[in-house]
Amino acid sequence: MTIDNTFAALAQRHRHHAALGGLVGLLTGDAVGVCYEFRPPERLPARELIDMMPPASFQRSHAGVPVGTWSDDGAQALCLLSSLVEGDKFSLTEFADRLVQWMREGYMAVDGNVFDIGMQTAEALHNLVDGVPPHESGGASEMGNGNGSLMRVLPLALWHLGADEVLVRDAHLQSLPTHAHPRSLVACAFYCLVARGYLQKANRPWAWADDRLQAIYEAWPDRGSGAELLAELDVLRRFPVSDRPRGTGYVLDTIWSVRSALEESSFEEVIRSAIMFGHDTDTTAAVAGGLAGIRFGIVGIPERWLAALRGFELAAPLIESLLAR
Repeated sequence: MTIDNTFAALAQRHRHHAALGGLVGLLTGDAVGVCYEFRPPERLPARELIDMMPPASFQRSHAGVPVGTWSDDGAQALCLLSSLVEGDKFSLTEFADRLVQWMREGYMAVDGNVFDIGMQTAEALHNLVDGVPPHESGGASEMGNGNGSLMRVLPLALWHLGADEVLVRDAHLQSLPTHAHPRSLVACAFYCLVARGYLQKANRPWAWADDRLQAIYEAWPDRGSGAELLAELDVLRRFPVSDRPRGTGYVLDTIWSVRSALEESSFEEVIRSAIMFGHDTDTTAAVAGGLAGIRFGIVGIPERWLAALRGFELAAPLIESLLAR
């Protein structure tokens, strides 16, 4: 297989641009992880066999979906990116409209096929269809802290030129249409700052993000909300102590599963580690792949995976606009 000519030209022109690596890394990680979704780790192939095309003996998840297709993670991330580059600002209403368009019409989904949508996200998007405002449509209960808003937030960090405080507020806002509990808001803000740390080549991007978010919440204009956000940041920090990363759909488990996967020394091994946790493999690999793509660049993503990635014609114009920013 060979890489699409448009993709190849784009990659050649911007091969050292971290934002290109981040976005394509997210889409690639998602597409690799789709095949293994819902499987516990003991039912996965051996680590060295984890690939875009799994072994013939392995029964793929979403078997009717062609290999190399991104899922809801990639499509919703592109919905966010399209709202940013076309409006040149973050608009909660514009973004929410695109999420509904994705669910109903397959916007930014490869082949227009929406084949993987979480129950909480589906309920929230149907609330939007029924006229509920986007800042009220998302589930706000503690039990509703899935990773559905975390999986799509990376384009905000890649696009954003504002101060850390503004990035944090926008990360909160983009979560609201589907996941409105403060824990999900904090997880999205933390991940965006981690991405910014990698973009700025911080020596310890995870520790830097933790310190910055602590300082931002301590200076939060609404002291009551700031105290609540600080409490949720502490819950995020304690998760690896109270539990071990397991690759599930819980937003904090995703954060720390990704953190563990990022200890690997290549893009390919980061994705394999993310998938080897099992369970929500496409999301864990997408979230990890975004950061690994920033860290290792487009040149670090295996060419065979890039060649197998489908739907690039949907992403290419958005990537061009992002990189021209």
